[in-house]
Amino acid sequence: MIPVTILTGFLGSGKTTLLKRILNEKHGMKIAVIENEFGEENIDNEILVQDTSEQIIQMSNGCICCTIRGDLSRVLGDLAAQKQSGKLDFDRVVIETSGLANPGPVAQTFFMDDQIAGEFLLDAIITLVDAKHANHQLDEHEVVQRQVGFADRLFITKSDLVDEQQLADLRHRLLHMNPRAAIKVVNFGDADIKEIFDLRGFNLNAKLEIDPDFLAEDEHAHNHAHAHDEHGHTHDHDHDHANCDHDHGHCDHEGHHHGHHHHAHHDDKIKSFVYRNDRPFDPNKLEDFLGGILQIYGEHLLRYKGVLYMKGVDRKVVFQGVHQMMGSDLAAKWQPAEKKTNKMVFIGIDLPQDLITDGLDACLV
Repeated sequence: MIPVTILTGFLGSGKTTLLKRILNEKHGMKIAVIENEFGEENIDNEILVQDTSEQIIQMSNGCICCTIRGDLSRVLGDLAAQKQSGKLDFDRVVIETSGLANPGPVAQTFFMDDQIAGEFLLDAIITLVDAKHANHQLDEHEVVQRQVGFADRLFITKSDLVDEQQLADLRHRLLHMNPRAAIKVVNFGDADIKEIFDLRGFNLNAKLEIDPDFLAEDEHAHNHAHAHDEHGHTHDHDHDHANCDHDHGHCDHEGHHHGHHHHAHHDDKIKSFVYRNDRPFDPNKLEDFLGGILQIYGEHLLRYKGVLYMKGVDRKVVFQGVHQMMGSDLAAKWQPAEKKTNKMVFIGIDLPQDLITDGLDACLV
């Protein structure tokens, strides 16, 4: 399987700089770079077939570059065929989406098209965010929020143009839109190329990385909710929030929250939330409920992932998805010393958090 990285980010976020590096630097990797050059008028009707004359250029460092104005799955099929016949030699693919494009349809290609799914493996979506212009762009363009929500990793570029407080505020804003993507400040001169590949963002594994700051704030908010909930009802959360996420060895979240109150409040459409509960799920009820949620809110769900404790199953059940396409699998056995628990993260547009949370609660045994 040929691994694929999708590179996205708004106009001017530094994608071209990064691609030039990939295509010219002596990194010893054979990479095929596909640049999606869609005309402006065409963004809304997703990926349309246009003229099919693309050129494939071999670079001096062994990489290949092709600019397409056509259908992505056809180009990928073509590349795979040329690799099999020995005409082209490459080990992985990077797809650059147009700065105004929603990466969703590009990602979906790797799940919907059986031929593509048989030859290519979607590794990760990387989104570049321009530190200086990001706040304005996020306010103005929902597509930029989507690019953030889809990401497995966020690179903040041009950080030298803003002060530390602006950078901290931007990081905080991104964190709330997507708590499962690692955020890294990079200067493209020196981002290690290894931080771009083999991130395995679409692997069905039993590790659900959620930023510990996000969890800490989440807990902080829950504690407040018990005291004075805006809607006049207290949430009866029977989970023990005191034990932090054990994947991250630090539980020193005291003092973390006091700095957060001066943040400008951005009412982003794309938000995320985490669901946690220590009681097991009834597998049939959960399957029905998630099926319904995907049908109704699939377009609004960008990425979601979970590690589940199911009644009668001695292994962790893992699932994740993009829009309506969800995959699930059995992972490792629960270890005797391990605390069995459910942990899920949902990233989407205007998601009804209470409805989903209550629905999930109703699926518990």
